[in-house]
Amino acid sequence: MTSYRQLHDGWTVSGLPATVPGCVHTDLLRAGRIEDPYLDANETALSWIGRSDWTYETTFAAAPRFGERTDLVCAGLDTVTEITLNGERVGETANMHRGYRFDVGPLLRDGDNELKIKFTSAYTYAEQQRDRLGARPNAYEEPFNFIRKQACNFGWDWGPTLVTAGIWSPIGLETWSVARLAEVRPQVTVTGGVGRVELRVRLDRLSADPVKITASVGGRTAQATVDGIEALLILEVDEPDLWWPRGYGSPSLYDLVVSLSAGDQHLDSWTRKIGFRDARVDTTDGGWTVVVNGVPVFVRGINWIPDDVFADRITRDRLATRFQQAADANVNYLRVWGGGRYESDDFYELADEMGFLVQQDFLFACAAYPEEEPFRSEIEAEARENVVRLASHPSLLVWTGNNENLWGHEDWDWKPALNGRTWGAGFYYDLLPRIVGELDPTRPYWPGSPYSGNPDRYPNDPSYGTTHIWDVWNTDDYTKYGAYRPRFVAEFGFQAPPTFSTLRRSISDAALAPDSPGMAHHQKAIGGDQKLARGLANHLPVPADFDDWHYLTQLNQARALQFGIEHFRSLRGICAGTIMWQLNDCWPVTSWAAIDGDGRKKPLWYAMRDAYADRLVTFQPRTGKSLTAGGPLTDIEPGTVVPVSAPPALVAVNDGTSVWALQTTVSRRNLAGEVLASFEAVAAIEPGDAVTLTLPDEVATPGDPLTEFLVAGEVTWFWASDKDIPWPAADYTASVSGAEVTVHARSILRSLTLFPDRLSPAAETDRAAVTVLPGESVTFTVTSAEPLDPDALTSRPVLRCVNDLIP
Repeated sequence: MTSYRQLHDGWTVSGLPATVPGCVHTDLLRAGRIEDPYLDANETALSWIGRSDWTYETTFAAAPRFGERTDLVCAGLDTVTEITLNGERVGETANMHRGYRFDVGPLLRDGDNELKIKFTSAYTYAEQQRDRLGARPNAYEEPFNFIRKQACNFGWDWGPTLVTAGIWSPIGLETWSVARLAEVRPQVTVTGGVGRVELRVRLDRLSADPVKITASVGGRTAQATVDGIEALLILEVDEPDLWWPRGYGSPSLYDLVVSLSAGDQHLDSWTRKIGFRDARVDTTDGGWTVVVNGVPVFVRGINWIPDDVFADRITRDRLATRFQQAADANVNYLRVWGGGRYESDDFYELADEMGFLVQQDFLFACAAYPEEEPFRSEIEAEARENVVRLASHPSLLVWTGNNENLWGHEDWDWKPALNGRTWGAGFYYDLLPRIVGELDPTRPYWPGSPYSGNPDRYPNDPSYGTTHIWDVWNTDDYTKYGAYRPRFVAEFGFQAPPTFSTLRRSISDAALAPDSPGMAHHQKAIGGDQKLARGLANHLPVPADFDDWHYLTQLNQARALQFGIEHFRSLRGICAGTIMWQLNDCWPVTSWAAIDGDGRKKPLWYAMRDAYADRLVTFQPRTGKSLTAGGPLTDIEPGTVVPVSAPPALVAVNDGTSVWALQTTVSRRNLAGEVLASFEAVAAIEPGDAVTLTLPDEVATPGDPLTEFLVAGEVTWFWASDKDIPWPAADYTASVSGAEVTVHARSILRSLTLFPDRLSPAAETDRAAVTVLPGESVTFTVTSAEPLDPDALTSRPVLRCVNDLIP
């Protein structure tokens, strides 16, 4: 009989009380020995923690029993350790991304037992390996590519440098006899209405006696008597309810139960929820199209980073909140980025239940990685463990070899610096695909993100496979998204600061300014503030103060991503998906996230929700010439910006499951709201299709591009940038009734946004950046745990629009 006993109590770390699971930083914080590293610039004073060695110790009672084995089971140790029990060496570890099991039965004694885990500084280990093997290029001056540890602990362009150590996952003693289930690996397929589970089981044994394995799912049972260590059981379920991704049907799940017995003695058990679905990535035409149960799925995705620097803070409830925020924004796909972690069982169980598709990167990001020992063996061990752990989840769609390393090797001047040294190619093109092929053969493997489908092809070619678009943020205006004709966009993003209440909680600058000390410390991107300023200068009026700057930078971020997403979705038939960078933050920071480090929605979240709606109406520049993959829309050269003066067309995209009978009025108006010309747009759009409606010249051609715009329902199109439009001064009335704030416009109100968190940190509203025409009204519904001052709620800086910047 297998029994498990947690060892989570009574720990100390270098003499201080320790919480397990946890890490040194959170223990020091609880003990009052350090200031909160997320506040102000406290992070910079804490680098000593990552450069120190730490020892965790506990004492537990035990009573060894004859004929049984007791294992010390460590689900996750961060990272380089030496483990002793009662003064005797148990083993060593050097990989955060895998678990370890040690036979400690011979070392146990009756009564108190002393368990000690010494953590060597991650820097000490990584720098020794770097010195031994030779330096390799990476994106930051940190040795994260020389240790199997969460890379972003060493800092990123959105994250702090807080190099953790500790027992970050459960630890305990497992006692067993006769045999145990060492590995259970279900391979789930569905063909011709029959769901099939090929269940491969591997045993650990203490005796050679025959044992019986019993498995059941969906009312079907299979058994096998085994005198070795491996078994294959096959179960078939007729006409199972299929697992569907969000928006396409129910994510139906079945309990798969496996038990191990010897005679009448129950030895061990294993239970998971599985889903029957056929999922693949179609690359036959050079693109990258997700197909589930025979239905092409346009990916409306987000990139996911660890939700906190300190993993013990990421609870199931916290993940559920973040997942609901993603679902409410019409997201159907989560990409787990390769600089973080193989996500938790909680993460994948929630994804299964909620119908998210998941792309899991293997953990390599933005660096050249050595292929020599001990790394090759460690990477093989972590890959095997995590592929087996996650293969049962229907949400998991695809394994990806790395983040940006193929692109980096080709485009970031790595080759001269490497001078022939290994950089990871053997992992991405050989080791990892072999492991996936062996252990998870029904699931596709893709060598990298980005990757163009052929190792001889430039890895970030938008005409093939998956692409990352970062020139827009780094060097160009966001309208450059319109020059791309990509097959699939796996990363693209634009920055903005977090919500005001998050800033005020985390930064104590007497007066906030874009370059005040706390704000500067919480901007990790090189040249980030200058890029924010360039983006504003291209589109919006000059901010007069910090409140203006905060509103406008958040608005510009929202517009940039909405522009990109709607453009890419309008390319249905060429582009098969977008994965916006990024959903979440791990601490309070100016970043590309839609949800800030305190879990609050930025205006980007609302824009993403609208741009990812099942049914989308969008104005797009069109000249009637054909679209080609990767190429320009017209005769404009690739890499240039499609001018906003190009004639707009109305594009309707249907990602729903039924025909959409579109009927809407498109009108050209002036700033007074007067209709100058109109057109009735009528179309039937099939599921998974898009229709482009050419507008008549009298609608599509402005008399004065500075003062005219197009309207279709709540969708607008302006020929000119806001900074060039002669906006009337904002004129409106506003009233508050219960949770509703109603604004009646007497003048046009451009991108009207309510920021109730300025009055109460937990308060939020249901919409943002609404353009209201003269004579019309809009109602915001505010959720707040406490009453809000009506006067403050309906005036600056809580209620904002672009034209209230007009003197």
